[in-house]
Amino acid sequence: MQEILKQLSEQYGPSGNEEAVRQDLQALVADYAQETRVDALGNLIVRAKAGSAGGQRIMLAAHMDEIGLIVSYIDKKGFLRFTAVGGVNPLTLLGQRVRFASGLLGGIGIEPIESKNELAMNKLFIDVGAKDRAEAETMVRVGDVACMDRSFYLNNGRTIGKAMDDRAGCAILVETLRQLPSSPHDIYVVFTTQEEIGLRGATTSAYAIEPDMAIALDVTCTGDTPEAQPMAVSLGEGPAIKVKDSGMLAHPGVKDLLIRTAEAHDIPYQREVLLGGTTDSRAIQTSRAGVPAGTISIAARYVHTTSEMIDVEDLHNSVRLLLALLQGPIDL
Repeated sequence: MQEILKQLSEQYGPSGNEEAVRQDLQALVADYAQETRVDALGNLIVRAKAGSAGGQRIMLAAHMDEIGLIVSYIDKKGFLRFTAVGGVNPLTLLGQRVRFASGLLGGIGIEPIESKNELAMNKLFIDVGAKDRAEAETMVRVGDVACMDRSFYLNNGRTIGKAMDDRAGCAILVETLRQLPSSPHDIYVVFTTQEEIGLRGATTSAYAIEPDMAIALDVTCTGDTPEAQPMAVSLGEGPAIKVKDSGMLAHPGVKDLLIRTAEAHDIPYQREVLLGGTTDSRAIQTSRAGVPAGTISIAARYVHTTSEMIDVEDLHNSVRLLLALLQGPIDL
């Protein structure tokens, strides 16, 4: 699974520009799909070959997109002004390298500031090495979107890289499809778009699928770094079963089913209460007349930076949890 995560993590795929990630995923799941389709928002919807049409309709979701930067203006010297696509903290940007869909690289610089308190998005620019606006516009135009450019690294069972949010969830679903021998349920795996800018792909795909139950796979913050805000989630302690975040309360039946399944199969797990942020489950939960929805979260340090860190064992245990759940009865 590390090889899949490396491939997906390093791929270009800011919100609204998920095509390359989707193509990779289409190739990775082709052998395990009864059917696949791409909807109007670009979601990749995969009906699992291992499922049956007689059971409940289960939706599993992980988002393909990552945070990014969009060019808003090119000045006369060829420097690119930009704004954020998703939750980008300007404190993480200075000196970073970015990559456009064309492969063009640029570095982020800053205007002179007198105080670190001035480090704001409007003080930053992207330098692509252009001599002037005309030359810059042969390489990039207003409206072009960049992702962070950072390679994947694995050390001591822990990965460091960009877009673990949520290519880690995507990798878990690919591996689940690969290992799932059979299921009494009709399983739809959805790789969603535009989660980082408002859960948009999950909104439309859940409406179309109309599932009986749904589980989102996403990352969550941790409380295991020096002087971190207290939180009962740590790297390597197993998948975190969400109780609440700032956008939703997990359906109690789904939450309890995940906990019972983990305990019955001796799978380590954690309970998650996240003070800020939410997941695709928020949109799925309120689709149509409502869907029982929950979330399996992967502990991640330094979320929304170029050095997001996760523990590989948490990925494997998330797969174990999904496999156990999908092969048993769904009793909420």
